[in-house]
Parts: sequence; structure tokens; C-alpha cells
Amino acid sequence: MRNTILWIILFLLVWTAGRGQVSIPAGHLLIGLDKTGRFVSLTDTAGKKNYHPAGTDSPLLRIRVSGNWETPVQATFKGKGSPLKILFLPSGTLVSVGILPKPTHTVFEVLSIDPPGNAEAVAWGPVSLSISQSVGEIIGVVHDSTFAIGLQVLNVKTLGGEMLNDEGSDPTRSNTAKAAPFGCTLQAFTMDRTSPRKVSGWWGQFPDMPVAPIPGEGLEHSRIALFGCPAGEVLQTIGKIEVAEKLPHPMIDGIWAKESPEYGRSYLIADYDENTIDELLQYTKRAGLMSLYHMYPWVSWGHYELSPDAFPNGAEGFRQCAARAKAMGIRLGAHTLSDFINTNDPYVTPVPDSRLAITGSSILTRDIGTADTVICVESPVYFANEKANWLHTVRIGDELIQYRSVSQTSPWTLNGCTRGAFGTGTSSHHSGELVGKLLDHPYGVFFPNFNLLQEIAVNMAQRFNELGLQQMDFDGFEGCLSAGQGDYGLEVFAKTFYDHLDHTVINGPSISEPFYWHICTYCNWGEPWYGGFTQSMQQYRIDNQGLFERNYLPHMLGWYLLTDSTTMAEMEWMLARAAGYNAGFAMATSLEALRNNPDAGGLLDAIRDWEHCRREGAFPPALREQLKDPENEFHLERQSDTLYLLYPVVRIPDTDPVRYTHGEPVQVRLQ
Repeated sequence: MRNTILWIILFLLVWTAGRGQVSIPAGHLLIGLDKTGRFVSLTDTAGKKNYHPAGTDSPLLRIRVSGNWETPVQATFKGKGSPLKILFLPSGTLVSVGILPKPTHTVFEVLSIDPPGNAEAVAWGPVSLSISQSVGEIIGVVHDSTFAIGLQVLNVKTLGGEMLNDEGSDPTRSNTAKAAPFGCTLQAFTMDRTSPRKVSGWWGQFPDMPVAPIPGEGLEHSRIALFGCPAGEVLQTIGKIEVAEKLPHPMIDGIWAKESPEYGRSYLIADYDENTIDELLQYTKRAGLMSLYHMYPWVSWGHYELSPDAFPNGAEGFRQCAARAKAMGIRLGAHTLSDFINTNDPYVTPVPDSRLAITGSSILTRDIGTADTVICVESPVYFANEKANWLHTVRIGDELIQYRSVSQTSPWTLNGCTRGAFGTGTSSHHSGELVGKLLDHPYGVFFPNFNLLQEIAVNMAQRFNELGLQQMDFDGFEGCLSAGQGDYGLEVFAKTFYDHLDHTVINGPSISEPFYWHICTYCNWGEPWYGGFTQSMQQYRIDNQGLFERNYLPHMLGWYLLTDSTTMAEMEWMLARAAGYNAGFAMATSLEALRNNPDAGGLLDAIRDWEHCRREGAFPPALREQLKDPENEFHLERQSDTLYLLYPVVRIPDTDPVRYTHGEPVQVRLQ
């Protein structure tokens, strides 16, 4: 039956006689392309509504040649099984695009470019659409009340969004879908990475940063999928696309992660060790939380060796902790900062790895001995960049050297040098040797080039496999820009980590990416360090809920800090917001705070009760609207396994200190 349907779909892929138009089915969407390779219709096959706004220029593909974008002038198609041949002027470049319809979507792929190497980038779209109701900038899906249209990138070389710069990076949440005056657009791009380049790296912080070529990573095989489906079937359709195109499709306990009841669950952040694991697991269990997450279990980032203070029995001691957590139905997590490399890591000391990322280099113009503290260089350009220069470190051979300042005039010198920095050995160096400026960060870390970036991702995956860890965050995800490859570096890092796991690891990012969406389990943005429960980035946390909704991500409210003085009123204020938005959260705390807070047991019970009602859908829509309002406060009391009473909390006028009383309760029932 499936083969029959596919043959019917392929039969429909025809060049319509007399109109110079090719009609391509893509799930419930019928795509119309004209003889110049532009979209002329994007029609819901059931409702017969054309979502392509008239008068907009909407090419299937564009190419960039010598820094200029070219749009297609002619498209020819000889029938099913043949590629679409698209001609671009003024360069005269001919691009062959494969078209493969499937039951839920159609794949478009760059097969060849003639002459080879003529284009430096290709861009899919922008595809113009008249939809404006919901525009999912990360996932690339837009919809109105009845119909959805989406663009999915199908490999890491195809980046969602516009090509905003020569680095191929986007500092926003993404723009695979983007609002426009007529509705919205969908777009993606691929850059040729086979030639050495210079970029303004990390969103412009490192001008003229050299980038090494990646052999074989040209424009061929840039791939996207276009699809249309009923608005209520987006997630299920994307799941089918993931399976059909062999995209990441993580499972949690046998269920696709995006549909798992574990999706978007709250968790506890507290540093555990071999001696405290049982007590903290009991707290986690009492609160009914998904996992117990450690912020600092490592000696360093890069190689991810366990801290001997916390885990004196090493990997075996940690595995015992993980086994005890698993027996209680709790996951253990560990925090990382993606590809950040601590200065005490073996990639830095005692012999610095040659693959540490550099922002640029010059050459020595004079020999130096082991005691010299002034270094003469041919050019000051990269060393004098104080816009982003915290560790002031250069590498010469196997030595790291920190400098205090750069001379203002020629001869150019690095002054006040500390030789053999970070435990590296000192040695003599000769005129003509390369002096590389290491890329660093305010956290006092270094970063990898593209090759080392992938090795670090493998290191991390292997450590998570060895220890049985089941949760992590790609915090500092933007660190993967260190390779100079833009957002491609982020996508490659995440996929390399994912590909080397032997089990599902629940994870979230610090910034979002379209391909990574398929790996991601949540985005939990909002830090607790700026004030109490009601002040710490609260509007930012609430604003994120719309972003999550339109991008088919679980609602999350970010991190909150439970201290030894956190009160029940503060906790229930936050829990009411979480219930209103149906949002999970992270509760950051410490063993000392839990032991010293006199209300700790009640706070954990409150988390358990509110979260149980939220996850079971016990709060009806009208009540959830009240729970969202930050001016409203509530108190929840458990009466039985299926009945809770929700009391509004009312301020008693003219009292100092402020006193409160409970109003008439609302019954909250679980099915």
C-alpha cells in the first residue's frame, strides 16, 4: 500500500502543460513552481487555499557568487525522476536540484553546481507565505487556525534562517521562519566550507579571524523538506519526517521524547557526592522531581575527569550513585559548558594542544630566551583587540605566554609577559616562529578549533555513557562559534555528542538552533541570581512562553533559587505561575539550604503537589489564566489522592508586617 501511494505521489510530480508550471505534492501541501524556479502557489490540498501571497518574489533557491546573491532566471524539468535544472545570471551557474516527494513531505536537495566551485553559498527561499498567526522561528513551522506549512533542515550543513554574515551565525533565537508584512517567510542556507576564509568571528568580536577549510563540506547535499499538514498534526508530522530522513529521534522509555510524559518535567539542581547522594535523592523524590543535577562534578571541562573530592572512588563510585538514583526512578544529571576548556585541562597543560582556537596570529621578529618578558611581533592586530581579550594569552610552540599590554607604536611588542603560563614549560623561540592569539572568554577558559570541537563532543558523550548520566545542558552553546564556522559549529557539536551516546540524555541549550531542535528536550532560560522568586528575570521568563508555544517546545520557567530563607509564600507564588503556563522549572539549591531551611519539607511537598496537579492537567483553562497573573497568589492543600483545594491568598489591609488570609477555595480534582 505504501509503495502504491508513493507511485501516485511521483505521478503527480508533473510539468503542467501550457502553464509552464511544475506541481509538487508535499504532504497535504501542493507546491507550484514557475518556469523561473519561483513559488507561485502553496495550496492546502483539502481546503484549496493558496497560501502564497501574490506579488512577492519567492525563489526556491538562490546562490551567492563573488559576494553577490543571484536569483534564478530559468528552471527546466523533464519529469519524474529528473532533477530541476535552475539557471542563475549573471554568473551563468547551473544548479541541479533533486526533488523527492514522500507521503508527509518533499525533499529538495542540491545535487550539483556547474561550474563546480562557482558558488560560495546557496539559500533556500525565502518562501513567502500569507500566514501570520503563529511563526515558529526555530522549528521553521507556521500555521493559522487550520493549516500548517513547514521547512525542515535535513542535515547540519543546512542551517535554518538567513545568512546574515560570512561566519554563518545568528545571534537571535533563529529565523528559519520570519514575520513579514504579507505574513511570513521560510528560509535556510548552506555555505561552502572547503576553502580557507577569514570571518568576523563570534558575532563580530574577532575581526579577520582565520578559518581553516573543511574538506568535502561544499554545497552539494544541502537538503530541506517542505511539508503541509492540518494545524493540529504538526508534531506528529515532524516525527514522521525525522524517522523518514534519519534525523535525530530520541526516545524516552520507548516513547518519542517530544511526546513523552517526561517532556518538560521539573528538576532539582544540587551538588551531590558519594556521601550525600542518598539524602539529596530523598529530597528529589519527596518533591516529585525528574532528576538531580550536579553543577560542578568535573575537575575540568574538555576531558571531564570526575572531581576526586566528590567521587573518591572515581567512575565506579559515580555509577553506584546513578544506580541508586535509577532504583528510585530519578535521573542523574551533570552540568557542562559545551566546548569551554578550563586552563587546568590536559588540552591546555602541561603541553597545550595545537588545536586550541586562535583569533589570529603574527610571527616573531626577534629570538627570545626562556627569561625574556618582551616579545617582538610583526603585527599587533590580533593581540591588541581588547573588545574580547581576557586571558591575554599566546601560544608559541608548546609554550603559553600571557602578556600585559601591546606597544602603541612600531616596533610591535607584547609587554609584561608571564612565561610558561598555566603550567606549560618555558623554552627559547626563534625569529619567524608563529605567535597565535588564543581565543578566550570572561570565564577564564580557552576554546577548540573545529577538529578539537568534535573530539570534545565525543569525550563528553563517552563520559556520559561510562557514568550513566541522563541529563545535561549545552550551556555556553555559543562557545562552539570558536571554530569560526558559525552556527554550523553548534549543530555539529550537538549532533556529534548525540551520535556517540548509547542512551538518551535529556538536554537543553543556552541558545537555540533548528537542527538541534530534533535533539533538544527543553529550553529552560531564566537565571535565579538577580533577586528573589518574584524579581529574577520574571518578565523574560514569561515572554519565553510564547516562543516555546510557537516552536513546539515544552513550557519552562527557568531556574529558581531555594535558599535557607525561602518561604512558602515565595514558593507558591512561583508554582502558581508554573501551573498557569503549564511550565516546568529547575529548583537550584544546596544540601546546606535544604538542611537549614525550617520549611524545607513543606516546600518540597508544595512542589510535589503543584507539579502533580499541573502534569495531570487538573487546572482548567479559566483557572490557569488566573494562575498566570503575577498579582494573584494561591495556596494549594491536598485533601486526598484525587482532591486538592486551591485557596486564593488575600492581603489583610493596613497590617504591618503584611498579613494574609485565605479566601474561598476552588476544588481541583484529578481523574
